[in-house]
Amino acid sequence: MKTIEIRISGRVQGVGFRACIRRIATNLGVGGEAMNLPNGRVLITATGEPVVLDKFVSMLYGCPRAVIRDLSQREVPLAPYGEFTIQRGADAYQYST
Repeated sequence: MKTIEIRISGRVQGVGFRACIRRIATNLGVGGEAMNLPNGRVLITATGEPVVLDKFVSMLYGCPRAVIRDLSQREVPLAPYGEFTIQRGADAYQYST
């Protein structure tokens, strides 16, 4: 198991992207969270088996109405999640950098 942080820019807010992310994660058994950032990006933290996480990331490009311009990912310390959730609002401000 590992945890990755993914930052995505493009047309990714207001188009149902986080709901699509949650569907993909749930179908693959990936735990974590997705949130909109004040700078227009989406931040995802995801935990799962490495091969499953690779598939998860590649499937993000298939979300309808979203246009991914840039996607960066990095491994972060392992964070256990029971499910995949969508976070909202001011909680995202600490992640804006």
